[in-house]
Amino acid sequence: MEILVLYHSRSGNTKKLAQAIAAGVESVTGASCVMKDTKEVGQEDFLRADGIIAGSPVYFGSMAAELKEVFDTFVPVRKKMGDKVGAAFATSGDLSGGKETTMMSIIQALLIYGMIVVGDPLDATGHYGVSCTGAPDEKTVENAGKLGKRVATLALALKKRQA
Repeated sequence: MEILVLYHSRSGNTKKLAQAIAAGVESVTGASCVMKDTKEVGQEDFLRADGIIAGSPVYFGSMAAELKEVFDTFVPVRKKMGDKVGAAFATSGDLSGGKETTMMSIIQALLIYGMIVVGDPLDATGHYGVSCTGAPDEKTVENAGKLGKRVATLALALKKRQA
């Protein structure tokens, strides 16, 4: 069972958060994580994945154009993405930098792809996903792992039910 952690990162902070999420995915027995930058991902990665956790820095209150381009370009596989698990994460350079609106823009794309969208667990922040200002601190890394673990656990459970 495979989870794709997809991200765009200019400063490296979003990649660091993606790595923490990937560690959470990998902590689930039976789950593997494929981490891809928007420049590296292909439609086959979407099709192979049982879940996608997508992240972006805040760009004018929304996801980066590089991540949006992936969702726009992969529309031909959209109807094959239904009932896979999806989640979002974001980073910003300012405390009020639009992290929640950025995650919502990602969540909208995941919903349009027919995915089952989850936020981070209640023992993390219980909101839209995981986010941070600047580089992730220790608490954010912990919450990122919880999000990765949640998505992997749910995707694994769904796959077992469908078998």
